[in-house]
Amino acid sequence: MGALSRADGAGPSRASSPTVPEVVLAVDGGGSKTDVVAIALDGTLVGHARGPGSNPQTRGWELAGPILDDVRGRVVDALDGARIRTTHVYLAGLDLPDELTAATAALAHWDADGGAPDVLDNDLFALLRAGTLSPDAAAVVCGTGINALAVRADGASARFPAIGDVSGDWGGGAYLGNRALWHAARAEDGRGPATALVQAVPAALGLDTVRAVTEAVHFGRLDQRVFNRLCPVLFEVAASGDTVAARVVARQAEEIVLLASVALERLGLGASAAVPVVLGGGVLAARHPLLVDAVVGGLRERVPGAEPTWVTAPPVLGAGLAALESVGASAEALERYRAAVLSRSFASTTALIA
Repeated sequence: MGALSRADGAGPSRASSPTVPEVVLAVDGGGSKTDVVAIALDGTLVGHARGPGSNPQTRGWELAGPILDDVRGRVVDALDGARIRTTHVYLAGLDLPDELTAATAALAHWDADGGAPDVLDNDLFALLRAGTLSPDAAAVVCGTGINALAVRADGASARFPAIGDVSGDWGGGAYLGNRALWHAARAEDGRGPATALVQAVPAALGLDTVRAVTEAVHFGRLDQRVFNRLCPVLFEVAASGDTVAARVVARQAEEIVLLASVALERLGLGASAAVPVVLGGGVLAARHPLLVDAVVGGLRERVPGAEPTWVTAPPVLGAGLAALESVGASAEALERYRAAVLSRSFASTTALIA
């Protein structure tokens, strides 16, 4: 399940002109947001725009495609004649070969302005690049959803289908929020153990009872995005010492450890002396102490050589670094871009080329 990499001369080998500025484009589309950046070859961040999530697996291309077109279009329209040297696109939901094929077709029209993707793959690769340069490594993303991969120096990778219950997935922000409501509902009507979630869940949504939340979801007064809003509630209640909520957090940590360790073991890296495990996505990036401690302890037990690396920067950092590296950008350029991403707030704005 490798990335799409163009080898037809339309990527890094495009002819250049000393009078026309060149940029690389990098795209990261996740479950909750989409970032597109334009970067000059010296690493200067010259354009950025943000939009809603563009995971085609959950939204479908009929919604994801226009979102990507809009966010990218805002950046490209501001380039003022600069040539796009290469485009790297990393999207959540590109887990299967057929999904990569569909994505290639859906974004082919970007070639009209010279910006069709030269690299197109799962957003885990952007997270991995943001966290490590090691050729042997694993990455786990736990944001709206959850997924993992491992890579080896010879180019081999271990991946998971990551398409929900049918592929054995467990966790992610939406799922955890769902569990918060599930436990609250059972506690309120007596089917489950007592938990402070009974008070915390409706309070977070401005309602009086868990039953009111359940009915609001059922009748569509609250949409499915409500579960992402309930994920932080689960962690707050767990941190207060609530046993029910703490068990859910512990189960999430167990799944994160399991994903990383199994991926590494499938590549024969489980016994490596030292191997980075890059951890990112909104749930992991929040660095909740209960989750952090359980993940670190679990990795130490199952993969003694694991070196947890927490990435709190936007995943588009890794996407941009990969794009710059593909055109031979200098170490100074890479660091300039990294510093630009880490020093700015990625709001929904577009910066123009100077």
